[in-house]
Amino acid sequence: MVHALEHLVVRHTRRLSLPTGPAGDGSAAARRFDAALMTAGFTLSAELHTRLSGLAEQVVVETAVHTLATVREIVGDHVRHNVYFVDFPANVPDTLDFWMACVAEALADADTRARTLDQLSAGVLDLLTLPSYGRYRHTYEEMLAVHDELIAAAGDRLTVLHLGADADTEVTALYLALAGGTTPLGEEHLRDLAVLAEHCADGPQPETITVRENRAVVNRARLRVGATPLLDTVTDVLRLACALADGDVTLREPTRFRAPSRPHRRALLAGLDALVAASPAKLSDVSAHAEAWKRLGERLHPHEYPHWPHAAEVFAVARGERRAPSFDSRVEELLARGDVVGAAELLASQAPGRLFRALDRLLRVAAEGKEREAVLAAVERAAPEVAGRVVLSVREHVQNRAGAGGERRVFVNRAGRAWVTADTRPPLPDDAREPLLAVLDAETRRRLPDPGALLIDPHMLDVALPLSGRAASAGFGVLPRGSVSPVEGELLRFFTYWREKRHSTDHDLSALVLDAEYATVTWLSYTALSDVEGTHSGDITEAPDGASEFIDLRLGAVRGTFVVPQVHVYEGEGFDEVAECFFGFMLRESAQRGRPFEPRTVRMKSDLRGPGRVALPLAFRRDDEGRWHAHWLHLYLRGSPSANQVEGHRVSIAVLLRGLIGRVPLTVRHLVALMEESGASVTLWDGRSVPDAPVTYLGLERPVDLPPGSRVVTPENLRDLLPA
Repeated sequence: MVHALEHLVVRHTRRLSLPTGPAGDGSAAARRFDAALMTAGFTLSAELHTRLSGLAEQVVVETAVHTLATVREIVGDHVRHNVYFVDFPANVPDTLDFWMACVAEALADADTRARTLDQLSAGVLDLLTLPSYGRYRHTYEEMLAVHDELIAAAGDRLTVLHLGADADTEVTALYLALAGGTTPLGEEHLRDLAVLAEHCADGPQPETITVRENRAVVNRARLRVGATPLLDTVTDVLRLACALADGDVTLREPTRFRAPSRPHRRALLAGLDALVAASPAKLSDVSAHAEAWKRLGERLHPHEYPHWPHAAEVFAVARGERRAPSFDSRVEELLARGDVVGAAELLASQAPGRLFRALDRLLRVAAEGKEREAVLAAVERAAPEVAGRVVLSVREHVQNRAGAGGERRVFVNRAGRAWVTADTRPPLPDDAREPLLAVLDAETRRRLPDPGALLIDPHMLDVALPLSGRAASAGFGVLPRGSVSPVEGELLRFFTYWREKRHSTDHDLSALVLDAEYATVTWLSYTALSDVEGTHSGDITEAPDGASEFIDLRLGAVRGTFVVPQVHVYEGEGFDEVAECFFGFMLRESAQRGRPFEPRTVRMKSDLRGPGRVALPLAFRRDDEGRWHAHWLHLYLRGSPSANQVEGHRVSIAVLLRGLIGRVPLTVRHLVALMEESGASVTLWDGRSVPDAPVTYLGLERPVDLPPGSRVVTPENLRDLLPA
């Protein structure tokens, strides 16, 4: 358990807990540790190196073993990445020539000759029936033997591991940061929070837990140590029941409830009874999840506890035996009568967050003049009661509502599923939009703490604010959806790895090249192994022990404006079903040579866990000056149940990309501008000069020599920058 917690600290913070143990001369072991880390693109900070050097050698070795395993997993180096073509990216054959060679080998094999001839005579050939197609023809060791060592280059990534506090302090700080955060966590971070909550249940707790999913996970840990759960709404009780059943606390997927223990049953029913007794209006939330409540009632048996009659009312509402009009129905009734001002006033007084989420509709239906002014006045009064994340989300929405109608509208749900439709809404009028933006910015500015002196890595300015943890996949070097980051290097190499769980599974890596008008230029995939842009490593069609595919692109040779890497589920288990699946990219120079997968050159590695059968992690765009940038997507398309190919999704991907590129996200630049307006001193960091006084540093990675007392914000803890 200790090593699992240390693993979480390193993965989330890039800090190594203060090693403990007997003193000694560990300098030689520390140097070996640092050298091993460098092969994965990591290094020890000088402070951490010094600390390790003063410990006994065995302590350093044990620390190194566990830390190396963690950092290799972070960048995807914990598995063996083989390729179909042994000397990829060299000597990749023409696609048709390769297929003909596979056919010739099948005809020469007595076991497959007759079957292959039958297919050829019918005019349809199944590549998967050819014995030499889709399966590694050499071992991993044989592949390594034909590749030269990677030649070091100045552009290679080097991520610094910093010295942290003692293990308990680091684990507690990480728990408080995740549990008390203001943005919903992604699935992996929510699982991490569950582990941390169990360990920290008896320790310090966040002052407030505003994210409901986080509260459910923490409440489960509190129940298990006999503490009272934190419950504000009846839905909090439902989420807690889901957590106790190891179900989905987001309530997106149905949970298979188990019969809870008697103490847990009493805690759930007592919590419900107290909530409804104090505020019967909270019964209005039940209908939103009526089916889940009915299934939970079958496990809780509320009729056996007559001394908690108010808890039984919840299940009566769920069964339709008692009427409890939802709050939304009251709002809809007012709007149906044309009482826009009444609806806005009701929302402002009882549900300020819902008022903000309904603003677009209210402003569109409000009449010019007094009605619209009344809605804006309600917004201004309610703003202090709305979560900062919601204020910023509405700000991002409103700034993208200036154009005329008729544009494409892109929807992305909480799971990352994306689709496009025509935007039939009229634009928000300027006389409503501009005052609303002013109110939102004033409220954000009021909540932002004084950062003191701001020191900023310019590359951080275009990172999108993480208004939801689900806007980014878990992984290394990953930025939130909507972020833009520079890409510098001669060769861009994509990679994907998957390992099937129960069924034979074929995932395919492809890259689509589009011009400035989003028309197809070319693509690289198993159906197009090579083009002037680059080469594909070859198709692997099953992965019982794991499989990898690569695409090597020469950025200078790309004929289009966009490169869109994608992973298709051709057959078998989807992204949420396989044992493991991830995507990433590397940057290197052609003279560096090296193996197909070199951890030192990995710039990004993200888990692929989402709905649909087509994954779009990010896209690359060349600007008018010829410089390349990554646009972070983290999207999934529904696709087909099987046989997904880049050729079949070219049009839908182009339409989706056009809509996304045209949308302006809210970025770090916005918050920095508001801080500067409030008097903060802002300096763009050149990467060399070191400040002589504490600063608030915003950057993609933590610098080494910041003065003591400095606050550091990187993508790993960017959520901490958002106002509460």
